[in-house]
Amino acid sequence: MPVIESVFESTVERQPALRPVASPAASGRGLLPVVPALRGVLPEGGLRRGTAVSVAGGDAGLLLALAAGVRETDGGWAAAVGLPDLGLAAAAGYGLDLRRLLVADDPGPHWAEVVSVLAGAVELIMLRPDGPVPPNLAARLAAVLRRSGCVLLVAGPWPGAGLRLGVRSGRWFGLGDGHGQLTGRQVEVVAEGRGSAVRGRAARLWLPDAHGAVRTVEETVGAGTADVVGEDAVAGPGTGLDRMAVV
Repeated sequence: MPVIESVFESTVERQPALRPVASPAASGRGLLPVVPALRGVLPEGGLRRGTAVSVAGGDAGLLLALAAGVRETDGGWAAAVGLPDLGLAAAAGYGLDLRRLLVADDPGPHWAEVVSVLAGAVELIMLRPDGPVPPNLAARLAAVLRRSGCVLLVAGPWPGAGLRLGVRSGRWFGLGDGHGQLTGRQVEVVAEGRGSAVRGRAARLWLPDAHGAVRTVEETVGAGTADVVGEDAVAGPGTGLDRMAVV
């Protein structure tokens, strides 16, 4: 299948070499770590290996923030499937190692086959399907994830997802009256799902902050910083943040 072959051909020159990921049972760990700012919003403090997680609205910042913890694992490999607009500079800012990131920009109708192949070789896959996902296909891929221990982060809805996250409100900082550069975004991230996640959790985060990273508002907020207001509103001058571009 050409689209799958091209994924692996593009990694021939990459170092260190791609290796199969150890199963959760073999590694003795049931959770894939996440960056510290996200631990409080996740019911278990990490991403359950072998499961699918839905990111409502496909928010790219939240998707990358959730994926960034993979760098703390022994393998550290991740993949992005069906995300041609994914900003690699932004991915690096959130903490992903681009040397250990496989990218299949446009798998088309073969995205499920690509996910099945990659699940045995990487620890985390970011995915945007090319359309609605039938429940029977989601169930087949769920079995693949359970066997491999891979985490699937889906930009959008996913049948049977045990955990769903989304950005409920957000505010950009940095722009003045027709001038300036975006320097950061404050958001409220919410998580809900089944089991321990059924009650839901929420946290206020910089996604990203002025340095392109994710952190809690409490870590960086100053006395004069505005609260989060409407979604994707833009704050004017006087935010107290250094003016720098965010990719």
